[in-house]
Amino acid sequence: MQSRRTSATAAVRRMSGRRGSGISSRRSSIDPTRLVPMDKVTHIGGGDDFNVVFIGAGNIMFGSDEGPWNHSFRLEHKLGRRLKVVALIDPAIDRATAVLQKKCDSFVVSAYQDTRVYKTLDDFVKNMTPKERPRAIIIGSPPMFRGSLQPGRDVEMQILKHFPGVAMFVEKPIATGSYEHAQDGYVIAKMITETKTICSVGYMLRYLKAVQLMKQVIEENNLTVMSTIARYAAAYEAIAKADWWDKSKSGGPIIEQGTHFCDLSRYFGGEVDLESVHAHSLEWDENAGQLSQMRIDESKIAPENRVPRATVATWKYDSGAVGSFTHVASLQGTDYSCEFEVYADGYLLKLVNPYVQPVLYVRTPDDDRERAYSFPDDDPFFSEVSHLIDVIEDIEEDPEAAQILSSYEDAVRTYEFTWAIRSASERSRAAKLKASRDGAKAQKENQTD
Repeated sequence: MQSRRTSATAAVRRMSGRRGSGISSRRSSIDPTRLVPMDKVTHIGGGDDFNVVFIGAGNIMFGSDEGPWNHSFRLEHKLGRRLKVVALIDPAIDRATAVLQKKCDSFVVSAYQDTRVYKTLDDFVKNMTPKERPRAIIIGSPPMFRGSLQPGRDVEMQILKHFPGVAMFVEKPIATGSYEHAQDGYVIAKMITETKTICSVGYMLRYLKAVQLMKQVIEENNLTVMSTIARYAAAYEAIAKADWWDKSKSGGPIIEQGTHFCDLSRYFGGEVDLESVHAHSLEWDENAGQLSQMRIDESKIAPENRVPRATVATWKYDSGAVGSFTHVASLQGTDYSCEFEVYADGYLLKLVNPYVQPVLYVRTPDDDRERAYSFPDDDPFFSEVSHLIDVIEDIEEDPEAAQILSSYEDAVRTYEFTWAIRSASERSRAAKLKASRDGAKAQKENQTD
């Protein structure tokens, strides 16, 4: 037991900067000491251009007031003057032109001054010059337009057709269409493997320093995860995007938003027995589901497409461990409240506030008190982009030093899992409604008799 305690303490000290950077060679994580803050990173050397194609000119790619995402910003910091965005593809030409103009009016003009705007990938392919061939394609279009084999929603397959072997970054979730799209996802994943295409999916929480410390403690102490507990409380007042409130477009809160915590659950607990998933939801038409500060007009959304206010799910992992997830759209203001806990023999690892200022609470066998470790200014969005570029450039001698933590096939499994939760909650609701109708019918028949 003593060696286990010593190893746990050493891992925490390494991550908090009080010791060196040694780490076990057997890991499914990355060396946490490599997760350098964006403002401390040195641009990759060399004078050659690094051509990139952006698909999508929305908030994911260029940022907004609703969240910290902004892939263009991170790529600018990683690549510096080497970055050349050769094409911006979005059917909303006016929007794409507007965001491009803002970039050209800023200090990063060298990356965008020759960018051409296209409505479709095919338009770019038809007009591309040899000098414009991309080294990476960043997919930030809405998930309803990707992750499928259906024409118009098959951007990954189109990229693999025209640019086999060119690296891709795909925002999460891989799709929102239906559970069946998971099968399409496995076909896409197979093609990615066959074409030897580097592909990273945007589950950025895996790249948090705190998350990598959790992995390190588990691996260095040969722990077996017993249980994961996830809680995600959204500040719904700040969600002004009407599509988010429409299940037919966003897929619903579990698939569109809770997917990050479902992914973390799989990252620590392993594969989920999908047949074991049980879930219940609080719906918009129930008394407890009434919200007073919605910023969208929900009456414009068909009743069957309105999102649940709360979803609670439980399941078994293939390992025998158990997991649970609670997602609630209940808070007002702007700040979310999110926590993720992992339990193993003698250990509690609790991640709090991962999106803004992550804090990790660690309890080990040698102390009943939880110790808190803060990670100010950690930017997992930058870390995932940085690691992708490092892998593309093949600049690491150690293949484990810069590794992609979320492959496309792995993201498909998370997509399946989120759909299993949504489907289970809808079955529970349907069963409750049926029971209520049957009860009312029986009561009416008794009164008639």
